[in-house]
Amino acid sequence: MIFKRHIVTAALPYANGGLHIGHLAGCYLPADIYVRYLRSKGEDVLFVCGSDEHGVPITIKAKKEGITPLQVVDKYHKLMGDSFEGFGISFDIYSRTSSAVHEQTASDFFKTLYDKKIFTEEITQQYFDVKAGQFLADRYIVGTCPKCGNENAYGDQCENCGSTLSPTELINPRSTLSGEKPVLRDTRNWFLPLDKMQPGIETYIESHKDWKANVYGQCKSWLNQGLQARAMTRDLDWGVKVPVQGAEGKVLYVWFDAPIGYISATKDYFNRQTVKARKGSWELYWKDKETRLVHFIGKDNIVFHCIIFPAMLMAHGDYILADNVPANEFLNLEGNKISTSRNWAVWLHDYLSDFEGKQDVLRYMLCANAPETKDNDFTWKDFQARNNNELVAILGNFINRTLVLTNNYYSGKVPAVGELNEQDRLVLEEIRKFPKRISDSLDQFRFREALGELMNLARLGNKYLADNEPWKISESNPERVKTILNISLQVSANLSILMEPFLPFSAKKLCDMLNIDQLKWNDTARTDLMTADHQIGKVSLLYDKIEDEAVVVQIKKLEDAKKMNELSTLKQVSAAKADISFEDFSKIDIRIGTILEAERVPKTDKLLKLKIDTGIDVRTVVSGIAGFYDPAKIIGQQVSVLVNLAPRKIKGIESQGMILMGENLNAELCFVAPVKPVENGSNVS
Repeated sequence: MIFKRHIVTAALPYANGGLHIGHLAGCYLPADIYVRYLRSKGEDVLFVCGSDEHGVPITIKAKKEGITPLQVVDKYHKLMGDSFEGFGISFDIYSRTSSAVHEQTASDFFKTLYDKKIFTEEITQQYFDVKAGQFLADRYIVGTCPKCGNENAYGDQCENCGSTLSPTELINPRSTLSGEKPVLRDTRNWFLPLDKMQPGIETYIESHKDWKANVYGQCKSWLNQGLQARAMTRDLDWGVKVPVQGAEGKVLYVWFDAPIGYISATKDYFNRQTVKARKGSWELYWKDKETRLVHFIGKDNIVFHCIIFPAMLMAHGDYILADNVPANEFLNLEGNKISTSRNWAVWLHDYLSDFEGKQDVLRYMLCANAPETKDNDFTWKDFQARNNNELVAILGNFINRTLVLTNNYYSGKVPAVGELNEQDRLVLEEIRKFPKRISDSLDQFRFREALGELMNLARLGNKYLADNEPWKISESNPERVKTILNISLQVSANLSILMEPFLPFSAKKLCDMLNIDQLKWNDTARTDLMTADHQIGKVSLLYDKIEDEAVVVQIKKLEDAKKMNELSTLKQVSAAKADISFEDFSKIDIRIGTILEAERVPKTDKLLKLKIDTGIDVRTVVSGIAGFYDPAKIIGQQVSVLVNLAPRKIKGIESQGMILMGENLNAELCFVAPVKPVENGSNVS
């Protein structure tokens, strides 16, 4: 289908911290590249985003910093907005969900579904912190995961084994507010009946089998398990108030509230326009079927954007649904998962300060290493290498040599092309092919591939110059040199257009050096963009080398953050649990066993299925250690096994016990095992 217009959204970031490279690689950079590409093609596209300013993470941050939630969101909304702008993320509007227009939009949306009797009203039991005097949202509750034994699982998810949980499943739950054990109390909330809506959602998902495999696959997994009704309201005092009678002390669930932020941001955009530069109104971008809606997100947001939000929109009835949801995987840092709590991150505002004027170096690195189909790793050494070996040595080198030679031989005026030889004709023919190659990749959201084609054009130019060596024949064959440099300048002009979505700051700098306005995508594939006698501008290096010292500084920052976290961890050792009697302890039966077989549990990232000889039998144990151990390398490892733990099914496998693990200061798991081999079945006491 050919669309008249596009609305592109990027996931609303929580306003409880800064932006890091994982955020950028996950959705904001690919979204910006795509939007810049559409604009260059002359498409009508609106790019919206904004700070997500409600939900439990905001209130947790406020309590930690001793300020109000509003002060938190004001602080981080500005920090994120300034960082996005400094990095060249070209939103048409960066709005916020604490605005009046959003509160009204979200309230009206909820009220429409309420009036249509979409919601079911249910009384459920929810944990209540008696000491704090309030109901506890999922993230205010921690306890032991019933599936892997992690003692710090949240009420909605265990970050160790990745399992989705409900607070009542946790073993020994405790409140993060007071540390006390919460009690269950009745509370009333409004639920979106996803179970009843599943047929419509399935039809929607099945109509988009062309989506990225990770997106379509995750949606199918949820649908195959069977959707469950989900509460759309919460017992909190920070958020959009539930706009119905009898809902005092309740706000909209943040994942009902947040995606409506795309709609309210669009309204905000049209409200702010003093001169109507864009025709139409916000409704055209959300209600006209000739508009294409595309959500850019990270993989942790797939379910909300592909199942819950579409269900909301279908229930409302007035809105279009997303035509595509290109979600990326996660970006790790120096071999470890990015962690904001441990400050294991490269913060965007710090980068912009430390590497002034080098926004495009990071844009290049994150796109070239984008986690499009699997998790990828960012390292500072790779960052340096890509800058020095690719941007400087290939793209920058070609541009610099072309412009410097034009200055030296022709006082900066474009020489006229002369008689063409076979190589010249082949290069001119190749130039015409690159725009379509890059377009084909971008249209399929293959950004790494598209960037690779851009660099291939630079390589083509570099090779052409190196093969023809105009500096060696400038005196013996000056007419030939004119042709060589004219063709090299045509390559440069095409690069200035094709690089703009990826490297906008470099494109602007190159246009200034070529002394041309920023051309559009439809101007590419031409080999007459630089006309004879056109005067080029002042020449400077497009990129410069990043020296070892700059990288050493960044690595030291991470090492310092690691040390600080270790010190902090030492200071924050959890308090001892409540005393138990000797009789209670004597009930525990821990034996030494040997791992005989180990394999990954399908469709999970963290679970291993182990077959263990306990000395008393050979049994199966499912353990959340796949992120730390290669199953092939732990065969023969002796472990401590809790053998009298009641069996429990995990991912359809009956786990007959639990192996004991230690956790170091880096949150890495290690076996609790004898120093030297002992007989299987030996008691641990």
